[in-house]
Amino acid sequence: MTSNPKFFVGQIVHHSRFNYRGVVVDVDADFQGSEAWYEQVARSRPPKDAPWYRILVDGGENQTYVAELHLEVAPDRTPVSHPDIPNMFSGYKDGAYQHRTH
Repeated sequence: MTSNPKFFVGQIVHHSRFNYRGVVVDVDADFQGSEAWYEQVARSRPPKDAPWYRILVDGGENQTYVAELHLEVAPDRTPVSHPDIPNMFSGYKDGAYQHRTH
């Protein structure tokens, strides 16, 4: 059973379990990682049949893959600091990033 994603590409979110902010860059309707990755990294065993998100982490250079269960709308919607943002988004307005159109 898949559900509609709660978050959208460009939205700033907060990881409730690991307490970091980031911006959504991709949404999968359900888990698209490997079984080995899930076993090693997803220790809380979040549902695979719910949306998962790729997140650019604020203040870092890494990207994470996070189950919807662990995300919430970020109370702080100021811009995120990440070197890949200019490659993925064309701008920032009203607390969210705008898609880059090629």
